[in-house]
Amino acid sequence: MIYEEKTIETIPVGPLGLIPLKSCADLGTKVNEWLVAWRKERESEHKSTIAFAGYQRDSYIVEARTPRFGSGEGKGTIEESVRGDDLYIMVDVCNYNLTYSLCGMTNRMSPDDHFQDLKRVIAAAAGKARRINVIMPFLYESRQHRRSNRESLDCALALQELTNMGVENIITFDAHDPRVQNAIPLKGFETVQPIYQFIKYLLKEEKDLNIDSDHMMVISPDEGGMSRAVYFANVLGLDMGMFYKRRDYTRIVNGRNPIVAHEFLGSSVEGKDVLIIDDMISSGESMLDVAKELKRRKARKVFICVTFGLFTNGLAKFDEYYANGQIDRILTTNLVYQTPELLSRPYYINVDMSKYIALIIDNLNHDDSLSDLLNPTRRINKVLEQYRNGQSEQQ
Repeated sequence: MIYEEKTIETIPVGPLGLIPLKSCADLGTKVNEWLVAWRKERESEHKSTIAFAGYQRDSYIVEARTPRFGSGEGKGTIEESVRGDDLYIMVDVCNYNLTYSLCGMTNRMSPDDHFQDLKRVIAAAAGKARRINVIMPFLYESRQHRRSNRESLDCALALQELTNMGVENIITFDAHDPRVQNAIPLKGFETVQPIYQFIKYLLKEEKDLNIDSDHMMVISPDEGGMSRAVYFANVLGLDMGMFYKRRDYTRIVNGRNPIVAHEFLGSSVEGKDVLIIDDMISSGESMLDVAKELKRRKARKVFICVTFGLFTNGLAKFDEYYANGQIDRILTTNLVYQTPELLSRPYYINVDMSKYIALIIDNLNHDDSLSDLLNPTRRINKVLEQYRNGQSEQQ
C-alpha cells in the first residue's frame, strides 16, 4: 500500500501549520505541495468532524517574517493566528545566500543568524500554538557536539535552548553525532538517514549497475562514519571498507593537524563500483583524496553520496577530478542551500527530500509512529527489485 492511500486512524494533534523560514523557502514550498495533494485525496469517515476542522486547505504555510533594523538587530513576526496549531518550523542554518543590511553594509547570514531567527519565530508564537516542532535538516553546531578540552558545548546548549522555549520535537537529518540528543532526554529528537533516497536517485541515473558484493562496495572515508557505512552496506548486501586519516600531530595548519595519508582497510576494490558514504562535504579535500586513492586501486566507478553538500571551497577541485575521471557522480540532498553552479554540473545528482519531510510531518501531526519511515529497508528492497527487473521507480 502506498502512503497516499494510508487509512487515517488517529485525529490530528491540531490544525497543521508549516512555517518555512526564508532560508528554507523552496524546500518548504515543495513539502507544502505534497501535504496539500495527499490531504485533498485522502478519504475518512471522520473528516467532517470538528477534530478535522481545517484538515484540507489550499496551503498549510503560515506567513512569518524576520526583518532587520539598520543596526543589524532583528525581530520575528507571525502574520496570522496560530492559536491551537501544530506548528512545524523549517530552517536551513547553512544558507549563506541570504543577506541583510548592517549599518549600510551588506552582511551574509551565518548559522548563528539563522538560529536567532528561528528563536524569534518561536517567541512570536507566544505560547499560543498547541505544539511547536522544529525541522532543522543540518543540526546547528552539530560539529561542536562534544567537549574534549576546556571548550564550549554549542550543540547541546542550542538543543536545550529550543526545548526551554517550548519546542516538543526536533527533526534533523544525519546528525554528526546522534548522542547529542542526550542533552534533551525528555523531548522528541529524531535524526533521519536519507539512504533510501540516495539509492533511488542513483538508480534513476545509472542504468548499468550490478548491486551485489562481487560488483559493488561501500566505503567510509573515515572512522567516524563507520556506523553509517555499515548500515548502508548491510541494507544493500554489500561488503564495506574504510579509510583512516594519518595525521601529523607535530604541526597545526588552519587550526587542525594536517592529514599525511589516507590508509585503506578492506578487500580489493579492483573492477568494482564504490559508494563513498558520509554526512557532509565541507571543503571536500579528504573526500577527493579518498576518491583518488580508490581510482588508483582500480575501482570502476566512484559515487560520492553525502547528505549535506556545503562545498565551502567551491567546485573547481571537483570539476578537475571529474574531468580526470577520478569521480563519476556526486549525490547530495536539497536539505541545504544549493548554488545554481552546483545544480548545473554534469556529475551532480540532486536528491530531493521534500516528500520524505512531508511524510514525517503528516505522521507526526497524526501522532503516528515514525518507525516505518526511519527504517526504509522494505522500500529499499522494493526499488532494488524494480531496478533488477528493468523497471523505474516513479516517485
